[in-house]
Amino acid sequence: MNRTHLFPAAATGIRPVSLPGAGPVPVPVPAAVRFRAACPDCRGRFELAAAALRLAIGATSRTTFYTFTCPECGASVRKPAGERIIELLTGGGVRTLRLHTAL
Repeated sequence: MNRTHLFPAAATGIRPVSLPGAGPVPVPVPAAVRFRAACPDCRGRFELAAAALRLAIGATSRTTFYTFTCPECGASVRKPAGERIIELLTGGGVRTLRLHTAL
């Protein structure tokens, strides 16, 4: 699998904050946040708005990933998401789905 690095295209200076014992507090994110990405199929490079990405956080590294559709070739792309990618995407306003295991 080709790894594509995902970086915020514009630094916002806004980070999620947490209050002791309260969990994360939502922080407004500017609509102009964009992420650089690349397609492993057509090798196109482009910038995507936060709304074009989806993040799924699972119990393991195999079930934690982000997805997007390549704007150049239309391929559906799924990439693994490590801790840094999760931090960038959630801080940039990407919609997140938490996957739970069935007992």
